[in-house]
Amino acid sequence: MLPLLLASSSAYRRELLSRLRLPFTCASPDIDESRLPGESAQALVRRLAEQKARALCAAYPQHLIIGSDQVAVLGEQILGKPHDFERAHRQLSNASSTSVTFLTGLTLLNTTSGHCQVDCVPFTVHFRELSSERIARYLHAEKPYDCAGSFKAEGLGVSLFRATEGSDATSLVGLPLIRLVDMLLREGVEIP
Repeated sequence: MLPLLLASSSAYRRELLSRLRLPFTCASPDIDESRLPGESAQALVRRLAEQKARALCAAYPQHLIIGSDQVAVLGEQILGKPHDFERAHRQLSNASSTSVTFLTGLTLLNTTSGHCQVDCVPFTVHFRELSSERIARYLHAEKPYDCAGSFKAEGLGVSLFRATEGSDATSLVGLPLIRLVDMLLREGVEIP
């Protein structure tokens, strides 16, 4: 098996990938993550996931490189990482009693063969009605300022949900493992 490289510095993605019990290393790609004019959210995450993998291609020949990128979409608006309390509060207030779809772009690049698999995995969160006070209590308790959508689904954030919908709950955290296993199997990686 070719060595596996996760093109990410995300602790969340690292933890998810470790669930597969495969040896891997991590490296952070340096790419411009700006949205192109007129680019759809799906096209954006697919492009960025592939760019992240390709950015490390020269430095990691003879590797399988995993790239991933995620955005949260509320209506037509892409929600980024809030970075602070005020933005997070505004995001969760806007999500109250509505649904947010998380789109996770995923790439597996074989740097030996050049074979590149790219996909986008959606996952939808249906939010409860959230009062300003409840949002503030949640944000003070968990401080999810580095998470698109302003919550941590693997933590207390689940208390904000009315329901979830999608084929792979791990895509919500940023690395769709079910789809990744499909890609790895196509590359001859045996799991387990």
